[in-house]
Amino acid sequence: MLPPWYAADRNFVERFNLEAKLVARLSHPNIVTVHDASEQNGHLYIVMQLVDGGTLKQRIDQLHVQRRVLDAVEAVPIFVQLADALHYAHEQGVVHRDVKPVNVLMDRSGRPILSDFGIAKVLAGTKDHLTRPGAGVGTPEYMSPEQCLGGAVDGRADIYALGAMLFEALTGQTPFLGENYPALAHSHIYEPPPRPSTLNPTIPPVLEQIILTALMKNPIQRYQQASDMAQALELTQPRLHTGHHMVIRPQGQPFVAPAPPLERSTETPGYEVVPRPAYPQPSPYRAETYACPHCQQPNRPQMRFCTRCGYPMNQCATCGGQNTANNLFCTRCGRSLSRYPG
Repeated sequence: MLPPWYAADRNFVERFNLEAKLVARLSHPNIVTVHDASEQNGHLYIVMQLVDGGTLKQRIDQLHVQRRVLDAVEAVPIFVQLADALHYAHEQGVVHRDVKPVNVLMDRSGRPILSDFGIAKVLAGTKDHLTRPGAGVGTPEYMSPEQCLGGAVDGRADIYALGAMLFEALTGQTPFLGENYPALAHSHIYEPPPRPSTLNPTIPPVLEQIILTALMKNPIQRYQQASDMAQALELTQPRLHTGHHMVIRPQGQPFVAPAPPLERSTETPGYEVVPRPAYPQPSPYRAETYACPHCQQPNRPQMRFCTRCGYPMNQCATCGGQNTANNLFCTRCGRSLSRYPG
């Protein structure tokens, strides 16, 4: 339900109905389905698909309370799907304008679903939208520089917002902090964002570069299509240590790696509590890498595609299945693979 004062503006109602019809035509697994939109008894309403798994904002906040952030293994698939959804919407002529974690619904399987398409566009056409409670043309923490300047907006503004969201998901804070809109707008327009790795050193460099590309001030220097960002994210395919979330590093304090979990030993009467390593510790002398068959770029053992050229690292010659660089046998057909460390 929209606040009742919107229904008093007949021009707004007309724009709302037109935009709702346009959004209702969108059909994508990561965009909320709009079933109906109309006006009754002086109230504008939208009937949408029920998604009852919470929001991405709630997920980020839940981890923040625990001084944790999303692991890249969890975050990357979410943002690949969101970028794909935005690319589809942009192809249909729809720009979201207010991409933010609270507008990302999560179903019970963990699938992200973008909501509130088109509403920001209608609000943008309301002459006194900045003075009405709860209204606006975007959320300052995620607004692109061109939005802050009141300039023309296209799909690249959504890409900027997606980059700000990914920054927040992996570091625990948005790229710019400020107490009011002018302070945040000034930062978006003039200040370079901090490197995400200064807040979370475990972020892979290739993932950091994707974030910084999406956050370029000049739209021409960003990804030109959301599908470009989705493809870049897919090619990273981070395979970080499972079962561990990255830990937020307070500003001014050194990063401390998470302590290994405790497990109970049944070998000693009374179930003595003993620590065990949560994952193999890397050698300080040599990090095992695998050379890309196409460009010879060294890649980590868990990569399926080269981080430089995107070529398959370990494709099965029998069935064509894509395998991680260190696989000895194809996960699809079980045939032997001939890849050796570089």
